Formats: sequence, C-alpha cells, structure tokens
Amino acid sequence: MDSTIKSENRLHVEKVLYEVKKVIVGQDHLLERLVVALLARGHILVEGVPGLAKTMAIKTLADSIGCVFKRIQFTPDLVPADLVGTRIYNQKTGEFNTSLGPVFTNLLLADEINRAPAKVQSALLEVMQERQVTIGRETFPVPEPFLVMATQNPIETEGTYALPEAQVDRFMLKVLVGYPTPTEEFVIVERMTGFLEAVQKVLTAEQLLELQRKAYQEVYVDPALIEYAIRLVTATREPRKFGLPELDRYILFGASPRASINLILTARALAFVRGRSYALPQDVLDMALDVMRHRVVPTYEALSDNVTSDDILNKIFERIPIPVVPLHERDKVREVA
Repeated sequence: MDSTIKSENRLHVEKVLYEVKKVIVGQDHLLERLVVALLARGHILVEGVPGLAKTMAIKTLADSIGCVFKRIQFTPDLVPADLVGTRIYNQKTGEFNTSLGPVFTNLLLADEINRAPAKVQSALLEVMQERQVTIGRETFPVPEPFLVMATQNPIETEGTYALPEAQVDRFMLKVLVGYPTPTEEFVIVERMTGFLEAVQKVLTAEQLLELQRKAYQEVYVDPALIEYAIRLVTATREPRKFGLPELDRYILFGASPRASINLILTARALAFVRGRSYALPQDVLDMALDVMRHRVVPTYEALSDNVTSDDILNKIFERIPIPVVPLHERDKVREVA
C-alpha cells in the first residue's frame, strides 16, 4: 500500500489553511494545531496576550468550514443556563419547554473563558467530554462534529477565574501564542489597514467528518509509539524512575491518562496533515508539549524558582529516548490486514 495519504484528502486541508492565511499572518504553529484539533476531534485552548489574533484565527477557521459556528463572550455575570440552555414555563400550555443554549453548534468559540466563574465553566464539563447536555431530566446530544475552541489572557488576574483542573484536562491541546516577527507585523499592519480578502467556505461538515474518520482509521501507529507516549506521561508522575529525581520537588501532579490517549490521537492527525499514512516518533514529540503542558501541575517551589511546566517537560523529553520504528514492520502489518 502507498504510504502517502490520497492527494484529495491533503488538498482539503491545504485549502482550509490557504483560506485562513488570507487573514492571519504567521502563526503557523497555531494554525497547524487548530487543524490537528479539528481532525482529532479534540478541544483546544489558546493562550496569549491581547492583540495576537487568537479570536480572529479561530473565527476565520470557522468561516472556512461550512459548519454552524457560535461565539460566547465569557463574562463574570454569565450563568450556566446561558451556555447549555434551560427549561422555560409556558403559561398557555401549562408545560415546561426546553430552550437549548449556544453550545448546540459544531464549532464553539469560548472567548476569554477565564472571565467567567467556576460554576459557568463547569457547565462545559459534560458537553466537552460526552458531547451531550443534561437539562432537567432530559439529555440532548450536540451535533457532530463538535469542538470547543477557547481563548484566555494570561497577564490579567483581576476579574478572572482559574479554570477547574477537570476542565483544563478536557482540552486536548493548549497552545501558547507569541508576538509576531517585525516582518510579519509589517504584513499584519499592511493587511489590516487595507483591503481584506473574503474567506470562502471550502469544507462542508460532511467532508470534515469524513476527514476525521480517515485520520483516525487510515493512519497507522506502531505499538512502539504508544509505549513512547506512555513513558513520556509516566515520567511526569514518577520522574525518579526515569533518572530525573531533581524534578520531584517541582511536580505536584503529573499528566493524566488523557495525555497518553491524546498524544496518539494528535500524532495521527499531524501525520495526516503532513501527508503520511503512518505516524512517526517525531509526530508524537512535536505534539507532546501542547498536549501535556496544561496537565502537569507545578509545585509552589517550581513557581518560586520560575520553573514552568514547559521547562519540566523539556527536561523529560531530553531524557526519554526516541524509539526507532522500522517502517517495514508497518508494511507487514498492512499486508496482513
């Protein structure tokens, strides 16, 4: 079997990225991760200072896909019913009717998600994990595909609320967005002060579902890569077993099993985006930081020593050897199948 993904599948991905780049300058890492999240059916949290086009990147991506898109601006006065919906009493009929909230969409942008209190954020727990919402005694499934794409600003604490760990863990990826280069900023200013080309819809909801299916079913992952992913995650819980005793005092809680699962799912999707029908160890390593950074909880000692979860993870990545995956083994498995 040919080791490359069919050209029409790659063409769909390239068309989406082309449309987004009509508006967004640079941010290649963020755009690639957004597409990976789409293909892997995972939620993504984008963090960066104001003015870096976080919201615009997500909205432009949604504009290029023929799916239902809704945006919720998170504010301190929101209540859970503003997200998931509520039951309303009808005086004419004497019955309660269910009014569904904005989470019943394909692509949900939760803008400045850390500006709403914990009770509002917790309203997303069920829908992010089980893709359904329970209102009263009834349970309503959300449409497919369904993805939550959230943004947050890391530099302000006044009027913000830390995300519950249970919700943070439900995000497949957490991507940090940095400042553009001077050259990129020149193009940004030139583009935003001139004529902005309209974004075209180049992908339907049905085509996106088909791409998700192919990225999941047609990309081969060698068992050695699964073992590698598990070693990376286990090292965040028991660093001493991997020759990293100095990290013990910096890690309060390690990554959950969701990290191992999402490492493989995102590696598959990344291989698909890069035009391969098999994942490589480099795909797992490339996704590891975005998959794991929000799942490692540093201690107060780490914070006082200015050691971030990224610093901890980079030391782990350097310590854990990258496996050598023989491609001929993949071909044999394909032939048997």
